[in-house]
Amino acid sequence: MSTPALSEASTVEHDAPLAPLTTLRVGGPARTLVRAGSTDDLVAAVRAADEAGEDLLLVSGGSNLVISDAGFAGTVVQVATRGIELLEDAVRPAGDGGEPGRSGERVLVRAAAGEPWDGFVAHAVEQGWSGVEALSGIPGCVGSTPIQNVGAYGQDVSQTITGVEVLDRDSGELERFSAADCGFAYRDSVFKRTRKGSTGRYVVLAVTFSLERSELSQPVGYAALAQGLDVAMGERVPLADAREAVLAQRRQRGMVWDADDHDTWSCGSFFTNPIITTAQMDDVRAHVIERMGPNAPEPPEFDAGEGLVKTSAAWLIDKAGYGKGYAMPGPAALSTKHPLAITNRGGARAADVANLAREIREGVEDAFGVRLVNEPVFVGHQL
Repeated sequence: MSTPALSEASTVEHDAPLAPLTTLRVGGPARTLVRAGSTDDLVAAVRAADEAGEDLLLVSGGSNLVISDAGFAGTVVQVATRGIELLEDAVRPAGDGGEPGRSGERVLVRAAAGEPWDGFVAHAVEQGWSGVEALSGIPGCVGSTPIQNVGAYGQDVSQTITGVEVLDRDSGELERFSAADCGFAYRDSVFKRTRKGSTGRYVVLAVTFSLERSELSQPVGYAALAQGLDVAMGERVPLADAREAVLAQRRQRGMVWDADDHDTWSCGSFFTNPIITTAQMDDVRAHVIERMGPNAPEPPEFDAGEGLVKTSAAWLIDKAGYGKGYAMPGPAALSTKHPLAITNRGGARAADVANLAREIREGVEDAFGVRLVNEPVFVGHQL
């Protein structure tokens, strides 16, 4: 591809290593790597690759990618844009004529796609903006969060996103999606469902959030978090306390990236929690009793809508015989802190990660009749 005209905020490299751009630290090189430091450069780089017919891969925080050992024989655009902007302060809820300063006031905050997610959450907590504190410690960048509808500890981004600015690669035009347009579902969105080659049809440029102006968290909606905070479910706590409690929970599970801790060299949760029918859940219980006897523990079960339930991928993996640290010493193994994370113990290849993931997926299906679905995106190979 011909190199697009870029500003000084951006760079272009050839035969550039991609593994260091991911939290799993696997994958071969990119033929061309464009680091886009401005939104204009991001749009220009994507348009240039598309006009040249190049296969395109977008990378931001790299926390949800398993890139093949062969690398990427096309153009990789690293989203490195920055900026957090307060659009509106003290917006009253519709129909509320109360006095300014009362709880319930909203702020509209716009963040560039390349803004590190945890940095954005930390900034929100410091500013007294409530609504994303339970998402502390999640790796990656702001632009990835609506794609995956990122969530944890009782919150997900669909609860606060009001708009997503995108480049539509089909039309070449800039568009804005309302929250309703995004088609949010469990770890899903219209952005994830509309693929175009190795990346999506829509390139996220910026995201706008509606957050509550409050020094208190949103109601605590996760039992382990409530226990860590020593409060009842549904209570609100100081924002900083909520953030620290979430970070403590995530560190216990190896879910806060640390270069010195190989338990964190992962994509986080490798499989999504299965959503299955109540009849399938009955089959799971029967498999559990057959495997573990009449006194077997009950598999976790959460209502997921009419006729559907959600169960725990981590529980199924563990009870199928793949506990914490399985396949240690590696080079790819389950985290010693959490059975849902496949980790690089040092020197792992993408093939090692994929082989372990297949073994676990097939083992869980054999044991309980449930086929797990991978959460990270595989690039250049398949699971």
